[in-house]
Amino acid sequence: MALHMKAQMIRGTAGRGPQNGEVMNSEYDFNKEVSDKYSLRGRVFHKIRNDILNGRYKEHEELKEIRIGKELGVSRTPVREALRQLELEGLVQIIPNRGAFVTGINENDVRDIYAIRALLEGLCARWATERVTPEQLESMEENVYLAEFHAAKGHMEQIAELDNQFHHILYEACGSKMLEHQLVDYHSYVMRIRKKTLSTIERSTASNKEHRAIMEAIRAGKADLAERLASEHMKNAYENMVKNRLYDIYKNTEG
Repeated sequence: MALHMKAQMIRGTAGRGPQNGEVMNSEYDFNKEVSDKYSLRGRVFHKIRNDILNGRYKEHEELKEIRIGKELGVSRTPVREALRQLELEGLVQIIPNRGAFVTGINENDVRDIYAIRALLEGLCARWATERVTPEQLESMEENVYLAEFHAAKGHMEQIAELDNQFHHILYEACGSKMLEHQLVDYHSYVMRIRKKTLSTIERSTASNKEHRAIMEAIRAGKADLAERLASEHMKNAYENMVKNRLYDIYKNTEG
């Protein structure tokens, strides 16, 4: 479908709720999760994990199995198993005879995550240049176009969601499930700060311009350029974060 036709479709749907093909809110909803997407333990794990990464549970806060089980309508067993899995990720610490406590993500973790992402997203873009499918390339182009449209309208929530989608398209396009898995995890670890980073038109517009440059380099088959641009994209995001002190939400407030 030509891009000008997509623009007409978008304009025609302005002011309505999300329809097929439109931007959807990706916030995790335990009760609406498709039953066969995750096991019960998996759904409990993802709910607790999202609550930690969204800041609902604070650093050092105790995660009580009984309370969480009642909130989610499950027994203690899947909660206990989820907490053990979260401990392996470094988001929870289980202390024998005391309980499970939130470790979470702090400002040093955020710094390290963006440094790692700068390397891995560069590699991802390089591999995507070699492995991207025509459908994935079309999805990237459409994503960039939609983000430009919503930026002109000041639709910040849609811009943030499209930013998420661009990165997931890029991760899939690299053709490596191992790299994709790592990048999806790192991407989710900093979801709180990313929402703040993209909360201004200035940064969200700059971010989408960087997306367009990455997409065009991939389309042109310029692997070196795509790698450099994707790496710089992560560095720019972190520098914007530091400049505006957005990472303060991760500061350890322990006295």
